[in-house]
Amino acid sequence: MRTYTQLTQEQRYQISVMLKIGQNQTEIAEVIGKHKSTISRELRRNQGQRGYRPKQAYEMSLNRRKKAKPRIQEATWALIESKLQEDWSPEQISDWLKRNTDIQVSHERIYLYIYVDKRAGGSLHKHLRCQKKRRKRYGGYDRRGKLPNRRSIEERPEIVDQRQRIGDWEVDTLIGKGHCQAIVTLTERKSRFSMLRKVERRKANLVSAAVIDLLQPVADRLHTITGDNGKEFAEHERIAQELEVSFFFAHPYAAWERGANENMNGLVRQYIPKNRDLKSVTDEELLLIMNKLNHRPRKCLDFKTPFEVFFEQSVALQC
Repeated sequence: MRTYTQLTQEQRYQISVMLKIGQNQTEIAEVIGKHKSTISRELRRNQGQRGYRPKQAYEMSLNRRKKAKPRIQEATWALIESKLQEDWSPEQISDWLKRNTDIQVSHERIYLYIYVDKRAGGSLHKHLRCQKKRRKRYGGYDRRGKLPNRRSIEERPEIVDQRQRIGDWEVDTLIGKGHCQAIVTLTERKSRFSMLRKVERRKANLVSAAVIDLLQPVADRLHTITGDNGKEFAEHERIAQELEVSFFFAHPYAAWERGANENMNGLVRQYIPKNRDLKSVTDEELLLIMNKLNHRPRKCLDFKTPFEVFFEQSVALQC
Protein backbone atom coordinates (compact mmCIF):
# COMPACT_ATOMS: atom_id res chain seq x y z
CA MET A 1 0.00 0.00 0.00
CA ARG A 2 1.42 3.39 -1.02
CA THR A 3 1.63 5.97 1.77
CA TYR A 4 1.71 9.71 1.16
CA THR A 5 4.13 12.06 2.98
CA GLN A 6 4.50 15.81 2.68
CA LEU A 7 7.40 17.19 0.67
CA THR A 8 10.27 18.51 2.74
CA GLN A 9 11.81 21.94 2.20
CA GLU A 10 14.98 20.30 0.88
CA GLN A 11 12.95 18.40 -1.72
CA ARG A 12 11.28 21.63 -2.80
CA TYR A 13 14.68 23.20 -3.41
CA GLN A 14 15.64 20.14 -5.48
CA ILE A 15 12.47 20.55 -7.56
CA SER A 16 13.27 24.21 -8.16
CA VAL A 17 16.84 23.50 -9.31
CA MET A 18 15.85 20.65 -11.65
CA LEU A 19 13.08 22.73 -13.22
CA LYS A 20 15.62 25.46 -14.02
CA ILE A 21 17.90 22.98 -15.82
CA GLY A 22 14.98 21.69 -17.89
CA GLN A 23 14.19 18.31 -16.36
CA ASN A 24 10.61 17.07 -16.65
CA GLN A 25 8.30 15.91 -13.84
CA THR A 26 9.05 12.19 -14.34
CA GLU A 27 12.79 12.78 -14.04
CA ILE A 28 12.36 14.97 -10.97
CA ALA A 29 10.17 12.31 -9.30
CA GLU A 30 12.82 9.61 -9.85
CA VAL A 31 15.57 11.77 -8.32
CA ILE A 32 13.73 12.77 -5.13
CA GLY A 33 11.94 9.42 -4.67
CA LYS A 34 8.35 10.58 -5.13
CA HIS A 35 5.58 9.63 -7.52
CA LYS A 36 5.27 11.89 -10.53
CA SER A 37 1.70 12.76 -9.51
CA THR A 38 3.14 14.28 -6.31
CA ILE A 39 5.37 16.57 -8.38
CA SER A 40 2.46 17.48 -10.65
CA ARG A 41 0.26 18.30 -7.65
CA GLU A 42 3.01 20.37 -6.02
CA LEU A 43 3.54 22.50 -9.12
CA ARG A 44 -0.18 22.95 -9.69
CA ARG A 45 -0.96 24.03 -6.11
CA ASN A 46 2.12 25.90 -4.99
CA GLN A 47 3.39 27.73 -8.06
CA GLY A 48 3.12 31.54 -8.14
CA GLN A 49 2.99 34.05 -10.97
CA ARG A 50 6.79 34.17 -11.07
CA GLY A 51 7.13 30.42 -11.34
CA TYR A 52 7.98 27.80 -8.74
CA ARG A 53 9.90 29.12 -5.73
CA PRO A 54 10.63 26.79 -2.78
CA LYS A 55 10.04 29.25 0.04
CA GLN A 56 6.79 30.51 -1.45
CA ALA A 57 5.65 26.93 -2.13
CA TYR A 58 6.23 25.99 1.52
CA GLU A 59 4.24 29.00 2.78
CA MET A 60 1.35 28.29 0.40
CA SER A 61 1.24 24.64 1.53
CA LEU A 62 1.33 25.66 5.20
CA ASN A 63 -1.50 28.18 4.78
CA ARG A 64 -3.64 25.64 2.97
CA ARG A 65 -3.24 23.15 5.81
CA LYS A 66 -4.22 25.77 8.39
CA LYS A 67 -7.40 26.58 6.48
CA ALA A 68 -8.37 22.95 5.85
CA LYS A 69 -11.26 21.68 7.94
CA PRO A 70 -11.15 18.14 9.36
CA ARG A 71 -13.16 15.69 7.27
CA ILE A 72 -15.17 14.60 10.29
CA GLN A 73 -16.36 17.51 12.40
CA GLU A 74 -16.39 17.61 16.21
CA ALA A 75 -20.19 17.67 16.21
CA THR A 76 -20.21 14.40 14.25
CA TRP A 77 -17.88 12.74 16.73
CA ALA A 78 -20.07 13.98 19.58
CA LEU A 79 -23.07 12.32 17.89
CA ILE A 80 -21.11 9.12 17.35
CA GLU A 81 -20.05 9.08 21.01
CA SER A 82 -23.67 9.47 22.11
CA LYS A 83 -24.66 6.42 20.04
CA LEU A 84 -21.72 4.42 21.39
CA GLN A 85 -22.87 5.25 24.90
CA GLU A 86 -26.25 3.79 23.92
CA ASP A 87 -24.29 0.59 23.16
CA TRP A 88 -24.71 0.80 19.38
CA SER A 89 -22.00 -0.97 17.40
CA PRO A 90 -19.75 1.04 15.01
CA GLU A 91 -21.40 -0.71 12.07
CA GLN A 92 -24.88 0.26 13.29
CA ILE A 93 -23.77 3.87 13.77
CA SER A 94 -22.13 4.05 10.34
CA ASP A 95 -25.26 2.83 8.56
CA TRP A 96 -27.54 5.06 10.65
CA LEU A 97 -25.49 8.14 9.77
CA LYS A 98 -25.62 7.26 6.09
CA ARG A 99 -29.38 6.78 6.17
CA ASN A 100 -30.35 9.75 8.33
CA THR A 101 -27.70 12.41 7.63
CA ASP A 102 -25.41 13.54 4.83
CA ILE A 103 -22.41 12.28 6.81
CA GLN A 104 -20.50 9.14 5.91
CA VAL A 105 -18.12 7.65 8.46
CA SER A 106 -16.96 4.06 8.00
CA HIS A 107 -17.23 1.62 10.89
CA GLU A 108 -13.47 1.06 10.60
CA ARG A 109 -12.90 4.77 11.24
CA ILE A 110 -15.17 4.63 14.29
CA TYR A 111 -13.25 1.63 15.66
CA LEU A 112 -9.99 3.57 15.18
CA TYR A 113 -11.49 6.52 17.07
CA ILE A 114 -12.49 4.19 19.92
CA TYR A 115 -9.00 2.67 20.16
CA VAL A 116 -7.38 6.11 20.18
CA ASP A 117 -9.76 7.10 22.95
CA LYS A 118 -8.85 3.93 24.86
CA ARG A 119 -5.12 4.65 24.65
CA ALA A 120 -5.84 8.13 25.99
CA GLY A 121 -7.63 6.64 29.00
CA GLY A 122 -11.18 6.99 27.64
CA SER A 123 -14.05 4.57 28.24
CA LEU A 124 -15.77 4.30 24.84
CA HIS A 125 -14.35 0.79 24.33
CA LYS A 126 -16.36 -0.44 27.30
CA HIS A 127 -19.52 -0.08 25.23
CA LEU A 128 -18.32 -2.59 22.63
CA ARG A 129 -19.76 -6.07 22.88
CA CYS A 130 -17.10 -8.68 23.62
CA GLN A 131 -16.95 -11.89 21.62
CA LYS A 132 -15.97 -14.54 24.12
CA LYS A 133 -14.83 -17.95 22.99
CA ARG A 134 -17.47 -20.55 23.59
CA ARG A 135 -16.46 -23.69 25.42
CA LYS A 136 -17.05 -26.78 23.32
CA ARG A 137 -19.40 -29.26 24.90
CA TYR A 138 -18.41 -32.88 24.43
CA GLY A 139 -21.00 -35.59 24.45
CA GLY A 140 -24.72 -35.33 24.04
CA TYR A 141 -26.21 -36.88 27.11
CA ASP A 142 -29.45 -35.38 28.33
CA ARG A 143 -29.31 -35.74 32.11
CA ARG A 144 -32.51 -33.80 32.72
CA GLY A 145 -35.87 -35.47 33.17
CA LYS A 146 -38.18 -35.66 30.20
CA LEU A 147 -41.05 -33.16 30.23
CA PRO A 148 -44.48 -34.69 29.80
CA ASN A 149 -46.29 -34.33 26.47
CA ARG A 150 -43.51 -32.29 24.93
CA ARG A 151 -43.64 -31.63 21.18
CA SER A 152 -40.30 -31.78 19.38
CA ILE A 153 -39.07 -29.00 17.14
CA GLU A 154 -39.22 -31.58 14.35
CA GLU A 155 -43.02 -31.20 14.45
CA ARG A 156 -42.80 -27.41 14.09
CA PRO A 157 -44.14 -25.98 10.78
CA GLU A 158 -41.45 -25.28 8.17
CA ILE A 159 -42.60 -21.66 7.83
CA VAL A 160 -41.10 -20.94 11.25
CA ASP A 161 -37.60 -21.71 9.94
CA GLN A 162 -38.07 -19.26 7.08
CA ARG A 163 -38.67 -16.22 9.32
CA GLN A 164 -41.29 -14.94 6.87
CA ARG A 165 -43.98 -14.04 9.38
CA ILE A 166 -44.32 -12.25 12.69
CA GLY A 167 -45.40 -14.38 15.62
CA ASP A 168 -42.90 -17.18 16.10
CA TRP A 169 -41.19 -16.78 19.49
CA GLU A 170 -38.28 -18.34 21.34
CA VAL A 171 -38.09 -18.47 25.14
CA ASP A 172 -35.36 -19.02 27.70
CA THR A 173 -34.33 -18.04 31.23
CA LEU A 174 -31.20 -16.28 32.47
CA ILE A 175 -29.83 -16.88 35.95
CA GLY A 176 -27.52 -14.76 38.05
CA LYS A 177 -25.22 -15.15 41.01
CA GLY A 178 -26.38 -17.86 43.40
CA HIS A 179 -28.90 -19.29 40.89
CA CYS A 180 -31.76 -17.86 42.94
CA GLN A 181 -33.85 -15.49 40.85
CA ALA A 182 -34.15 -15.64 37.06
CA ILE A 183 -35.07 -13.51 34.06
CA VAL A 184 -37.51 -14.86 31.47
CA THR A 185 -36.44 -13.80 27.96
CA LEU A 186 -38.66 -13.90 24.87
CA THR A 187 -37.53 -13.13 21.31
CA GLU A 188 -39.64 -12.99 18.15
CA ARG A 189 -37.75 -14.79 15.37
CA LYS A 190 -38.34 -12.50 12.38
CA SER A 191 -38.12 -9.07 14.03
CA ARG A 192 -35.82 -9.95 16.98
CA PHE A 193 -38.27 -8.01 19.16
CA SER A 194 -37.57 -8.97 22.79
CA MET A 195 -39.31 -9.01 26.16
CA LEU A 196 -37.88 -9.51 29.65
CA ARG A 197 -39.46 -10.33 33.01
CA LYS A 198 -37.81 -11.19 36.34
CA VAL A 199 -39.16 -14.07 38.46
CA GLU A 200 -38.32 -14.80 42.10
CA ARG A 201 -37.51 -18.43 41.39
CA ARG A 202 -36.91 -20.44 38.24
CA LYS A 203 -40.02 -22.49 38.94
CA ALA A 204 -42.42 -23.73 36.28
CA ASN A 205 -45.47 -21.94 37.68
CA LEU A 206 -43.67 -18.58 37.92
CA VAL A 207 -42.07 -18.88 34.50
CA SER A 208 -45.32 -19.88 32.78
CA ALA A 209 -47.15 -16.98 34.45
CA ALA A 210 -44.46 -14.55 33.25
CA VAL A 211 -44.60 -15.87 29.67
CA ILE A 212 -48.39 -15.61 29.57
CA ASP A 213 -48.37 -12.11 31.04
CA LEU A 214 -45.74 -10.89 28.57
CA LEU A 215 -47.35 -12.34 25.45
CA GLN A 216 -51.05 -11.70 26.10
CA PRO A 217 -50.84 -8.04 24.93
CA VAL A 218 -49.47 -9.23 21.55
CA ALA A 219 -51.73 -12.26 21.16
CA ASP A 220 -52.52 -11.17 17.60
CA ARG A 221 -48.83 -11.67 16.78
CA LEU A 222 -48.48 -15.14 18.22
CA HIS A 223 -48.21 -18.48 16.39
CA THR A 224 -45.55 -20.65 18.04
CA ILE A 225 -43.15 -20.71 20.99
CA THR A 226 -39.92 -22.72 21.04
CA GLY A 227 -38.09 -23.40 24.29
CA ASP A 228 -35.29 -25.58 25.60
CA ASN A 229 -35.74 -28.66 27.77
CA GLY A 230 -35.41 -26.94 31.13
CA LYS A 231 -37.81 -28.02 33.87
CA GLU A 232 -38.95 -24.41 34.20
CA PHE A 233 -41.04 -25.06 31.06
CA ALA A 234 -42.88 -28.02 32.59
CA GLU A 235 -46.15 -26.01 32.35
CA HIS A 236 -45.83 -25.63 28.59
CA GLU A 237 -49.33 -27.03 28.14
CA ARG A 238 -50.76 -24.27 30.33
CA ILE A 239 -48.93 -21.66 28.21
CA ALA A 240 -50.18 -23.23 24.99
CA GLN A 241 -53.76 -23.40 26.22
CA GLU A 242 -54.06 -19.90 27.66
CA LEU A 243 -52.33 -18.22 24.71
CA GLU A 244 -53.81 -20.54 22.06
CA VAL A 245 -50.34 -21.21 20.70
CA SER A 246 -48.24 -24.24 19.75
CA PHE A 247 -45.30 -24.88 22.08
CA PHE A 248 -42.28 -26.81 20.77
CA PHE A 249 -38.98 -27.95 22.31
CA ALA A 250 -35.55 -27.80 20.71
CA HIS A 251 -33.22 -30.79 20.84
CA PRO A 252 -31.09 -31.07 23.98
CA TYR A 253 -27.92 -28.97 23.83
CA ALA A 254 -28.87 -27.54 20.43
CA ALA A 255 -28.82 -23.84 21.27
CA TRP A 256 -28.57 -22.92 17.58
CA GLU A 257 -32.16 -24.06 17.12
CA ARG A 258 -33.13 -21.04 19.22
CA GLY A 259 -30.51 -18.74 17.71
CA ALA A 260 -32.47 -15.49 17.91
CA ASN A 261 -33.08 -15.92 21.63
CA GLU A 262 -29.52 -17.08 22.36
CA ASN A 263 -28.13 -14.01 20.58
CA MET A 264 -30.46 -11.72 22.50
CA ASN A 265 -29.41 -13.35 25.76
CA GLY A 266 -25.84 -12.46 24.90
CA LEU A 267 -26.85 -8.83 24.41
CA VAL A 268 -28.65 -8.80 27.76
CA ARG A 269 -25.51 -10.16 29.43
CA GLN A 270 -23.75 -6.97 28.44
CA TYR A 271 -25.93 -5.24 31.02
CA ILE A 272 -26.51 -8.10 33.45
CA PRO A 273 -23.39 -10.32 33.67
CA LYS A 274 -23.55 -13.85 35.09
CA ASN A 275 -21.85 -12.88 38.34
CA ARG A 276 -24.46 -10.25 39.20
CA ASP A 277 -27.03 -10.92 41.90
CA LEU A 278 -30.43 -10.55 40.22
CA LYS A 279 -31.88 -9.15 43.44
CA SER A 280 -30.29 -5.85 42.41
CA VAL A 281 -32.04 -5.85 39.03
CA THR A 282 -35.16 -3.69 39.08
CA ASP A 283 -38.16 -3.73 36.75
CA GLU A 284 -37.19 -0.23 35.63
CA GLU A 285 -33.73 -1.46 34.62
CA LEU A 286 -35.20 -4.35 32.64
CA LEU A 287 -37.53 -1.94 30.85
CA LEU A 288 -34.57 0.29 29.96
CA ILE A 289 -32.65 -2.70 28.58
CA MET A 290 -35.68 -3.79 26.53
CA ASN A 291 -36.03 -0.31 25.06
CA LYS A 292 -32.34 -0.17 24.15
CA LEU A 293 -32.39 -3.56 22.42
CA ASN A 294 -35.70 -3.03 20.62
CA HIS A 295 -34.79 0.43 19.32
CA ARG A 296 -31.26 -0.42 18.19
CA PRO A 297 -30.83 -0.96 14.40
CA ARG A 298 -29.78 -4.48 13.42
CA LYS A 299 -27.72 -5.51 10.42
CA CYS A 300 -29.83 -8.65 9.98
CA LEU A 301 -32.91 -6.40 9.64
CA ASP A 302 -31.29 -4.17 7.00
CA PHE A 303 -30.51 -1.80 9.86
CA LYS A 304 -34.12 -1.35 10.87
CA THR A 305 -34.97 -1.71 14.56
CA PRO A 306 -36.81 -4.73 16.02
CA PHE A 307 -39.59 -2.34 17.09
CA GLU A 308 -40.06 -1.12 13.51
CA VAL A 309 -40.19 -4.62 12.05
CA PHE A 310 -42.42 -6.09 14.78
CA PHE A 311 -45.01 -3.32 14.64
CA GLU A 312 -44.49 -2.77 10.90
CA GLN A 313 -44.01 0.94 11.20
CA SER A 314 -41.17 3.37 10.64
CA VAL A 315 -39.78 5.32 13.58
CA ALA A 316 -37.57 8.40 13.19
CA LEU A 317 -34.64 8.00 15.56
CA GLN A 318 -33.49 11.18 17.23
CA CYS A 319 -30.03 12.60 16.53
